[in-house]
Amino acid sequence: MAQGSILILEDEAENLRSLTKALEKVGYEVKGFQDPREGMAHFETHDAADLVLTDLRMPGMDGMEVLRRVKEREPSVAVLLITAFGSVESAVQAMKVGADDYLAKPVDLYELRRRVQALVEKRRLRNEVDELKARLDERFGFEQIVGNSRPMRDLFQQIRMAAPTRVTVLIQGESGTGKELIANAIHQHSDRKRARFLPLNCAAIPANLIESELFGHERGSFTGAERAHQGKFEQATGGTLFLDEIGELSLDLQAKLLRVLEERVVTRVGGTQPIPVDVRIITATHRDLPQMVAEQKFREDLMYRLKVVEIRIPPLRERLEDIPLLVQAFIAQFNREHGKQVKGVSPDVLHLLTSHSWPGNVRELRNLVERMVIFCAEEEVRVAHLPYDFRPSHVPVTTPASGSGHLALVSGDSIQALDEMEKQAIFRALQETGGNKTQAARVLGIGVRTLHRKLNEYRIHDQERSTT
Repeated sequence: MAQGSILILEDEAENLRSLTKALEKVGYEVKGFQDPREGMAHFETHDAADLVLTDLRMPGMDGMEVLRRVKEREPSVAVLLITAFGSVESAVQAMKVGADDYLAKPVDLYELRRRVQALVEKRRLRNEVDELKARLDERFGFEQIVGNSRPMRDLFQQIRMAAPTRVTVLIQGESGTGKELIANAIHQHSDRKRARFLPLNCAAIPANLIESELFGHERGSFTGAERAHQGKFEQATGGTLFLDEIGELSLDLQAKLLRVLEERVVTRVGGTQPIPVDVRIITATHRDLPQMVAEQKFREDLMYRLKVVEIRIPPLRERLEDIPLLVQAFIAQFNREHGKQVKGVSPDVLHLLTSHSWPGNVRELRNLVERMVIFCAEEEVRVAHLPYDFRPSHVPVTTPASGSGHLALVSGDSIQALDEMEKQAIFRALQETGGNKTQAARVLGIGVRTLHRKLNEYRIHDQERSTT
């Protein structure tokens, strides 16, 4: 496998031949051109090289023009300039405008290889970092949205596709699934991200005040209106307005909202002057809007206007494999907030968490993890730290038995059965991660030291059983 791909632009044939051989000899794939225009035509029509090595002064196109065109097309490609002894100042100036390095003639071939290796390695590391960031983005989602399950990867893809557009988006999902987080992610990945993201929960505003909150009011328009007030549409101009629980709006307000969406103007309560607004609308609901339309509780024309793009957030019970990631993310958050040093949860706690139906979705899990972190005085959350109503009768509920390192059981189930369940969970995690203990500990939601301690315990117990 080649060490990297190099494009050389050098108008002197002997120099081109010497540079090419010097780099090919140490494993680089080299393309050389005496005519810089041909070389740039090759660069612009083929996969980008790792590095462009160019003479500063050439007929037809000088090195500065080569530098400009390379960086415009692919900024990550390194550019190494070769300059005559008397033109070093020009090379230094080129570095100020984007060149990565320069060499003075006559070129020391050993130094050439060293500089090329350093620049190619730098680009490779930069690409690896970019790839890792992309993978982390896929794994952990956007902002505080955590998930690597198939439903969540599909959700992230929908966000990526919808965010750059200006269409209205309807987010549907059960309570606690994180609809505002999804709306904010759409905003942050749009061309409006430098303007305001303004959320409004329509269910939290009294019916007699929500029109004023949305559209604003003029002074004296109703009792208590002592001054004019901008509504959320005006406040969010240039940005994104997120209307949560849109299904709670009255039919009268639905008609006014539809007019705003169609005409892009608002009229304040008590006012007559239309005010232009430039706002992207994202709405959300946990209710069944088509059913509400059938029951004549929601306008059909507004529903279709809102759901140009419709995004459904999967409930937590449909992505249980994301629970270990969510738990670790919440533990890290609450460690910071409460000054704790919890490393993870025990396998039996993780088993309980992934067996629960989670009617309250991610919000319920978050609240539970915060409680566990607060009451955990060890590095690992155990079943004893769970709320009593979360513990089934067949799981451990007491602190570790003295000297055993294991949890006692309230029911008649044996400690040996618990050990076996815990042991199998650990061994499965090791198998799935190819024996990588750090990754296995992360999957299990426990600290690496805890994993090593557990492995040592099970080896000792297995040896004891084999000798009896």
